[in-house]
Amino acid sequence: MSVRHGLLALLERAPMYGYQLRHEFERSTGFTWSLNVGQVYTTLARLERDGLVEQAGAADDGESKIVYRLTDTGQAELAAWFVTPVVTGERPRDELAVKVALAANTPGVDVDAVVRVQRDEAERGLRELSERKASAEATGDTAQLLILEAMTLRTEAELRWLDYAEAVSAR
Repeated sequence: MSVRHGLLALLERAPMYGYQLRHEFERSTGFTWSLNVGQVYTTLARLERDGLVEQAGAADDGESKIVYRLTDTGQAELAAWFVTPVVTGERPRDELAVKVALAANTPGVDVDAVVRVQRDEAERGLRELSERKASAEATGDTAQLLILEAMTLRTEAELRWLDYAEAVSAR
């Protein structure tokens, strides 16, 4: 997901200024993706340049914060993004796959040890995700539950792939 489309989605909800967008972005991604506020303002400048957002005045809090709102063009861009599938096809730069493949073909490297260390980390990560999911379920945080479940399923897939890598290495 791009920050660009994330900000457009947030502005579809209501006009906001940069710090509000940053907080809502982080909350909406289950606090799994933190943003630098400078990145928010840089992205807002590009969105404004491209006619996707416009300034909507100052915030009501008495400070000089500029509030942005979505334009009709921005709404059309957002609508198109929501109906465009995310292509997950080949990921040639999957660091773990490349690391294990290189380990398998590098003399003196214990592939099993590389896999074992990664498995330990993945299992630790699953335990942490399980705890975070329990907390999100208790608070009813749907966004966080969705993100954490996606992360859990990816980690479980990583563990299955590590089993496969270990089996291939043993041949």
